[in-house]
Amino acid sequence: MRLDRLFEPKGGAATSADGATIERLRLRVRGAVQGVGMRPFVYSLATRFGLSGHVLNDGDGVAIEVEGVGIDAFRAALEAERPPLARFDAIEATRLAPRGEDGFRIVESVAGKVTTRVPADAATCPACLADLFDPTSRFHLYPFVNCTHCGPRYTITARLPYDRPQTAMASFPMCADCARDYRDPTNRRFHAEPIACPACGPKLDHPIEEVVAAIRRGEIVALKGLGGFHLLCDARNETAVAELRRRKVRDAKPFAVMAANLASLEGLVRANVEERRLVASAAAPIVLMEMVEGAVAPSIAPGLGRLGVMIAATPLHHLLFWEAAGRPTAKEKLEAANDFVIVATSANPGGEPLVIDDADARRRLVGIADLIVGHDRPIVIRADDSVTQVIAGKPAFIRRARGYVPEPIDLGGDGPSVLATGAFLKATVCVTRGREAFVSQHVGDLDTAETIRFYRETAAHLLSLLDVEPELAACDLHPDFFSSRFAAESGVDVLPVQHHAAHVAAIAAEHGIAGPILGLALDGVGHGDDGSAWGGEAIRVTAASWERLGHLRALALPGGDKAAREPWRMALSALHAIGDPEATKGQVSRVLETAKIPFPARALVDPVAARIASGREASTSSLGRLFDAAAGLLGLRMIQDHEGQAAMELEALVGEPIHDAGLFRIEGGVLDFRPLIAELARPGLDPRFGAELFHGAAIDGLVAWAVGLARPGEAIALGGGCLMNRVLAEGLVERLTATGLRPLLARSLPPGDGGLSLGQAALARAHLTNKETRIP
Repeated sequence: MRLDRLFEPKGGAATSADGATIERLRLRVRGAVQGVGMRPFVYSLATRFGLSGHVLNDGDGVAIEVEGVGIDAFRAALEAERPPLARFDAIEATRLAPRGEDGFRIVESVAGKVTTRVPADAATCPACLADLFDPTSRFHLYPFVNCTHCGPRYTITARLPYDRPQTAMASFPMCADCARDYRDPTNRRFHAEPIACPACGPKLDHPIEEVVAAIRRGEIVALKGLGGFHLLCDARNETAVAELRRRKVRDAKPFAVMAANLASLEGLVRANVEERRLVASAAAPIVLMEMVEGAVAPSIAPGLGRLGVMIAATPLHHLLFWEAAGRPTAKEKLEAANDFVIVATSANPGGEPLVIDDADARRRLVGIADLIVGHDRPIVIRADDSVTQVIAGKPAFIRRARGYVPEPIDLGGDGPSVLATGAFLKATVCVTRGREAFVSQHVGDLDTAETIRFYRETAAHLLSLLDVEPELAACDLHPDFFSSRFAAESGVDVLPVQHHAAHVAAIAAEHGIAGPILGLALDGVGHGDDGSAWGGEAIRVTAASWERLGHLRALALPGGDKAAREPWRMALSALHAIGDPEATKGQVSRVLETAKIPFPARALVDPVAARIASGREASTSSLGRLFDAAAGLLGLRMIQDHEGQAAMELEALVGEPIHDAGLFRIEGGVLDFRPLIAELARPGLDPRFGAELFHGAAIDGLVAWAVGLARPGEAIALGGGCLMNRVLAEGLVERLTATGLRPLLARSLPPGDGGLSLGQAALARAHLTNKETRIP
């Protein structure tokens, strides 16, 4: 939080009957301060310290005026005791002349230009959970119970200021009891905008017992949650999980599961302290943790060693586990381990956006779900579950959405407003306002009409919610991405930003570094400014420019995008790079035959090898494609069912990386892994040994490369999708730190394309400020 700014008095002080000085102070609190119980919190503080005045929401946040003797104590308590969901960015104070008024009031919100923000959705708080299972509470077993400390926020908010008429609750008039709680300053639901109860609030359209019974029978249920519909089934029923895969047309991409509580993680995963803290946080993300073998159906996470787990985050979810446990009443039984574990995956048929509308669900999910369960509270903004992991002892994102969006990134200083449009895969948009960058929730791959529609809606909603008009739009350098065309439609000047420079700039922006900073951008593919496919880059970024210092030695990219889906092609390319083309063809053919790859792929070996040998194929410096080549050489994965499958399965084999084998060369800024390829190509190499050798050599080579390019003590930004590989990321952090360098990982956003828009925005702001950036 920024330091307070204190303005000089506009009037004199008064004295009380006992001679104490009476002061009046105006406080402006900025940040995530609406919808989190700030007004009742301020009211209770003012009452406690015997102060008069008022508090209100307006477009800038929360405005407070207090008068009396205990103002210093009030200010200290304001910061020290803030509500659980409140985030203070700044507190500005102005001394005023005392007015001699009595009492403290909460006054109606003031409309105007909005500079505050709405908080993220939050998991059910302990007090509401107690109400949910208290037979004497009017919220007993009510699946939409909430208060100022928990419940829906961003996903129900249409516009600011955050008041009930601006949310999805506008169509639910409060009953007398809810209205009384809403007006009662001593009640934790005082001005809780989503407040509702069975008498006046949203209603589920199927009873909880029917949902649980269907899951117990092995059926698939579509259930409407906070940010969209989930598809649920019994996580220990292999038949049900396999059927869900068949209906959803999702061959092998891992599913996440939901457990009742922290106690239920035992026997499911081996969770460390930080993982347990993260999964139980108010954001309630999915957390990847080491899986206990045999804990869930085999096809939930095939070929992987970790399992994505979340715990019940809404009253509705808690009721499912309560019903499955036999409706316990004792508190200790409610908190005990529950053996009911369910798959909870996004209801997004065909890779399209998450279904959020009840009528749409009945139309689109009828062939997937046996039972569709909705309710009548609209979802204004769809948001998938966030997916996280712990890397080097701290949380890191794989997908950032529900529970975290729209929390901003502090850019360290005010600047112009820009719109950044991301790339093609894992698209997000970023809008800057003042000193903050707001990155949208995960949208997805821009390859369907529905996803493109969602992308447009997301950008429009973010711009509207923030009430800004961008001065510049930044996009990826690739001209054919929809995101690049969308930037061109924005009506402002467009700045194309090279993909990997944006990866490095995103890490720098998050960590508040204006530059210069050296970065390793390691991913699948990105459009280089020479027109080739980059993906293993050493780049130095300043605030407004960037320079490519080196790259991985290029390999042929046979078939272009097909090479990303068919690792045998990259295996063929890698083998061709080290030796005899005829031996290469024979080895790949034998591996394809052994792996029982369909005949069309085997028949393509000769013509693909011929094209590689002729030099007619494009080339790539991508580390991601080198991972694919390694998986192919080891016979681990020759054709991928989903993006990143080969690399994920390769990582899953690693116990400890094998270091110091010297399987790389560096010359003229080019990192050459041909010695590693030659070692992996040895016939009969054990896949586990090969995976450990590959990871160790990759870490060693990248560290040596960075050390050769870095300035003493320089920060090293580690960005790109390959940094979602925990073995690689932790190995780089450990070994770079040992050299005296300062490795930086993405912490507030995903390291891959999900965080790319932040880097684009940072470079665009710097361009406007400095009027100088490298525009290819």
